[in-house]
Amino acid sequence: MILKVLITIIGCTLLTAGCWGSRPSSPGVEKGKFKKCPDTPNCVSSQEDGSHFIEPIKYSGTLEDAQRALLDILRNMKRTEVTTSEEKYIHAESTSLLFRFVDDVEFYLDDSAKLIHVRSASRVGHSDFGVNRKRVEEIRENFKTMQGAGTP
Repeated sequence: MILKVLITIIGCTLLTAGCWGSRPSSPGVEKGKFKKCPDTPNCVSSQEDGSHFIEPIKYSGTLEDAQRALLDILRNMKRTEVTTSEEKYIHAESTSLLFRFVDDVEFYLDDSAKLIHVRSASRVGHSDFGVNRKRVEEIRENFKTMQGAGTP
């Protein structure tokens, strides 16, 4: 009986843990740069070095077409909501299925270099088990497919 109660308490705690994180007070870019990743391994960024680094997404064509294609990809991703879409900047929130953890996914479009810089970070916890990196790589592949099909 005690074991069942303990399992229930732990389960409820884990299920509500995703609610503990709040939207960052200062998402976005400043002078073309994202906020630095924390020391924890639950963040990737194309503007970081070392274990946090992930390649930016390359694009051809116009900035507007690249941004439109990126927005289409994000809007078609499960449990992902675009919260900000400005010229050269997009912020989305991606929520995990089971525990409802929220990750912040940011994009900065550098038209002079034809690059989409990206930062994806968990709001809570220490490790994300590679979820942020995997998400960015999925977005990259979808973007490449769209570019190859001549969409952007």
